[in-house]
Amino acid sequence: MAIEVFNRKENKYMIDDNTYRQLVERLEEYMYSDEHSKDGGFYSISNVYYDTDTDELIRRSLAKPVYKEKLRLRSYGMPKDDDKVFIEIKKKYKGVVGKRRISLPYTAAIKYLEEGIRPDEGTVNSQILREIDYFRTVHKVVPKVWISYDRRAYFGKEDPGFRVTFDTNMRARRTDVDLQASDEGEQLVSAGKWLMEVKITNSMPQWFANLLTEFKIFPASFSKYGTEYKKYVVASIKKGEKVICLTQYSAQQAILQPAH
Repeated sequence: MAIEVFNRKENKYMIDDNTYRQLVERLEEYMYSDEHSKDGGFYSISNVYYDTDTDELIRRSLAKPVYKEKLRLRSYGMPKDDDKVFIEIKKKYKGVVGKRRISLPYTAAIKYLEEGIRPDEGTVNSQILREIDYFRTVHKVVPKVWISYDRRAYFGKEDPGFRVTFDTNMRARRTDVDLQASDEGEQLVSAGKWLMEVKITNSMPQWFANLLTEFKIFPASFSKYGTEYKKYVVASIKKGEKVICLTQYSAQQAILQPAH
């Protein structure tokens, strides 16, 4: 059965190709490859993020509040109608990330999210379904952006709750916002960059902290959806289009410091 509830600390780091290759070699002494990453393989994760007509949720998130939340539809690969997908609420409070999700066939998930046709509570976790109901009612969300990436993942040999993932080929689009539409989008970061996410349920192992020191890897503030939104704001401003952003200062900062 798929895990429906996660609570953990998530640290992010942006690294280059050389650091990625060296780090992966060292990780294999302490970690196992995820079942989808056997023999150094990658697997594709695609998401549709839901937001208000005025992008309220991502704008609020970029303001770095103590508490923030997002709603997304996630699939592994491009789903067929009957393939299972996940509807997830992702919350972050004081640095601790919580995810609550239900799994449905793709067509049932779309009917629920975009037509309001609820699934039978006997087929999903009813408490989480009611939480998603509440989120959708309060925020009046619609599909806003498609984001996909290729992932390689590891989990600890001694602590399976300790995970390290590497994401590359991060891409996004605001047209055809549908998991079944295509696998193409605009790149979010420059070539040769990798997003490393460290997911900690208990505590970070000392050996991994030592690796971070050895390779001079430092935490980075990075959000795939946030990066896409800032790029969207910059492109809209350059085209002379009206766009709602956090503040005039935020728009200027987005132009002066675009996502890497």
